[in-house]
Amino acid sequence: MDALDHALATTGSAAYAAYGTSSDANTRYLTSFRTSDPIIYLKRSHEEGIVVVPAMEVERAAMESPCTVISRADAGFFDILKEEPDPLKATGRVIADLAGGPILVPPEFPLGLAEAITPYQPIQVDMDTLSAMRSQKSASEISMMRESQAAAEDALETALALIRRSTPTGELLVTPEGKILTSEDVRYGIHATLLKHGCRGVDTIVASGSETSVVHLRGTGPLAANAPIIIDIFPQNEETGYFADMTRTVVRGEASPEIREMYDAVSDAQKCAFSLLRAGADGSDLYRAVVSLFADAGYGTEPDGFVHSLGHGVGIEVHEAPSLSARGGALAAGNVVTIEPGLYYPGIGGVRIEDMALVTDVGYDRITRFPEVFCI
Repeated sequence: MDALDHALATTGSAAYAAYGTSSDANTRYLTSFRTSDPIIYLKRSHEEGIVVVPAMEVERAAMESPCTVISRADAGFFDILKEEPDPLKATGRVIADLAGGPILVPPEFPLGLAEAITPYQPIQVDMDTLSAMRSQKSASEISMMRESQAAAEDALETALALIRRSTPTGELLVTPEGKILTSEDVRYGIHATLLKHGCRGVDTIVASGSETSVVHLRGTGPLAANAPIIIDIFPQNEETGYFADMTRTVVRGEASPEIREMYDAVSDAQKCAFSLLRAGADGSDLYRAVVSLFADAGYGTEPDGFVHSLGHGVGIEVHEAPSLSARGGALAAGNVVTIEPGLYYPGIGGVRIEDMALVTDVGYDRITRFPEVFCI
């Protein structure tokens, strides 16, 4: 936590604080504790972090978290509650008392709680220390993300098996049992496979035909034959909290010439981006290289074509720093990023290919092992 100590020193703060359930990525990252009840994380300068949890969670938190664990009672919460019956204000007082001086918080810190603290201690928002820390993955974090990626790849195998066993019949895909194959069928298969790996899938994309021209449309109803099917799987491991992220575009049947040309361009764009990926490169340079490649192939960026960033960091959130976009930023060894060029045209459809890689000093280590697939 040297980075937090440096932030405290440079801002003249006494402590760094975070608050939330484990759905708050900062809190989960700092505590390694999974909980549906909000907890306090507090780190004073050059000390280990403290986690304040309900009494019933002390034993479990001590097993899961590397921090010092104390109960709300030990932190003085219930004594303060006798004087201040508002639990939010009492929590603010607890944080202020534990800090013993000015407090530094991440941008996502709850506003109401910050207002409850300020009568007792000043608060300053730290914009990027935690974001930078989270973007530099440790060996254990990378291992956890590889596990999530393995789950995603197994789930994609399930999805492709369901699509392959179907037959293009007119404009739709029909199973051997005579049932029309739907996005919901494939999504259920994906999620069932993820559960076997201890992962959960939320808003998994299985979109087809005209739906694919809308970025991140989840997809519903019958799957189209002879048309693109975008499958975007981004599972979170329930135990570790770490994500993976992968997309494939496939066609069951015959792809149109326009979709074939789009697919080739997207595949070339991804190869171009990977050739430039290394520590010290700027995410904006990779993005501009892909924009230029698409332009040479006759594809634009607005309002249709390549309409999103080239990629993003992945970790305890599915979208986090760094950014491979027009605004960019320097990439560093230890970043785990996606490379996901895509093209989208109403009336034609969309194509996206997404793989995940670890940035290294000499290039990258591809975390995604699943090969490209197109016509199946």
